[in-house]
Amino acid sequence: MALIVCGLCGLFAVYIVAGYPLLLALLARWFPRPWQRRFEPLPVTVLMPVRNGERWLKAKLDSLLALDYPADKLRILVLSDGSTDGTVAIARAYSYRCVECYDLPAGGKAAALNAGLKLVQDGVLFMTDVRQQISPNSLLDLVACLGDPAVGVASGELILHDNDKGETRNVGLYWKYEKFIRRRQALLDSVPGATGAIYVIRRELARPMPPDVLLDDVLLPVWALAKGFRVVFEERALAYDNTATLDAEFSRKVRTQGGLWQLLQMEPWLLGPRNRIWLHFLSHKVGRLLLPFALAAFLLASPWTPLPWRYPLLGGQGLFYGLALLDPALPEGNPLKRLSGPVRTFVTLLLAAAVGIRVFWVPARKLWRA
Repeated sequence: MALIVCGLCGLFAVYIVAGYPLLLALLARWFPRPWQRRFEPLPVTVLMPVRNGERWLKAKLDSLLALDYPADKLRILVLSDGSTDGTVAIARAYSYRCVECYDLPAGGKAAALNAGLKLVQDGVLFMTDVRQQISPNSLLDLVACLGDPAVGVASGELILHDNDKGETRNVGLYWKYEKFIRRRQALLDSVPGATGAIYVIRRELARPMPPDVLLDDVLLPVWALAKGFRVVFEERALAYDNTATLDAEFSRKVRTQGGLWQLLQMEPWLLGPRNRIWLHFLSHKVGRLLLPFALAAFLLASPWTPLPWRYPLLGGQGLFYGLALLDPALPEGNPLKRLSGPVRTFVTLLLAAAVGIRVFWVPARKLWRA
């Protein structure tokens, strides 16, 4: 029985990590459905929720005002979510442009976005966060994707600045892997979510969200998906962020995985035949939720497997997890670091995915600070 558990869990892990991306690459090559890009200067309203973002706000507003987009079609709403620093003062200093600032009571990101939705009746919504700089062509390229009437949401790409340090480089490898998957999902049909720092959605597809929702950038796109629209990935639209440490990526992963558990409670139809990208949602999203528990079961069952399987299974896992534990002690430049670094990143993200299940017994907002 233990050997069967190990076999099933091992096959599941191999499929989620490597098998599904390979299958996805083949399907995207054999059955591509590219979307039409046709630009029309649609009116765009930027919704930017921010709490205590004075460190980044001026540079972000300058970045938005430098977008290669007709100025008379652009409106920027800064939605201050109970900020206690200089956020509101900085935003209001730009009021002579197309920037409007709304000083809202603290309620969380979803509540701030809901307040913004009430201020916009039509056109396109451009969702972004305060930290990232936006490439000048991004908005034009995203809106051009909406020139295809089948497209309801277009997501851009997040680029992490590379400081050539091992930890940041390994997080960057994870994001390259993730982008590989998203590009091909979009080419087949839709991505099950968007990049929160840079995406557009047709105004008529956005509706108010529960105030404690963790993943607005997944909930709004899947609502568009439910109405028959595509959610695409436009890799020419770029948002630039600071280098990501493993600690920061751990916190982000706890929130996103907790948000996925929350999403499955709110939108159970995603698990059934009503979801036309059912295979991709299960393989990409649900599979990631279950992966740490499958690997834990694999580890716990290994000591009970019969010989000659027991010792190779235990030894291989001991070596794998031992590399992750050893990595922080290895100096940069050590040849073993090339192997231990990615292993440590993988294990850290597994732990974060497991911790995300806390959403069932702690208030959702606590996962923002997990």
